[in-house]
Amino acid sequence: MNPQVLALWPELEWIRDAELREQTARTWEAALQESPLEAADLERIPFTLLVPGLKVSFMAHKRCVVHVARDAALKMNEFFGDDLPCDVDTVIAGAILADVGKLLEYTKNADGTTGTSDCGKYLRHPFTGVALARKCGVPDRVCHIIAAHAGEGDLVKRTVEAYVVHHADFMTFLPFKHKF
Repeated sequence: MNPQVLALWPELEWIRDAELREQTARTWEAALQESPLEAADLERIPFTLLVPGLKVSFMAHKRCVVHVARDAALKMNEFFGDDLPCDVDTVIAGAILADVGKLLEYTKNADGTTGTSDCGKYLRHPFTGVALARKCGVPDRVCHIIAAHAGEGDLVKRTVEAYVVHHADFMTFLPFKHKF
């Protein structure tokens, strides 16, 4: 596994399925190869371009989403058991990959700031994320989470795991967008 990706994502170790863990890491490697951003940029750039002046970094937000989603999946299994089973590996991989396509949405300006790339003007990150993940062999159940985690997912029937990631993502985004 690429040490740069593992440094960004120590949560990869939470994925028990070794093949899924490797596919998830490979997707991040591919995204970093195609992106103008470097791994270090992800620790300083804002996690969204939709909130002007946002100081929360891409990685701070993304890692929070993974932690919230994993904890929610574990609690759902604890309280609902077989009545509403939630595959924790799928949730973790989906949460790690949900915004991987954003690496293609950003451009890096000469002054170090970020903006929207040409790709980002035409394709939102759920689409580019699924494309990257499928090239790396990520299973459809996880690609579904990438595709359905954002507003585009409101048009499809989500799996339990996709609902968990969707809500973890939005509960850690919307308060920034709509401050009280």
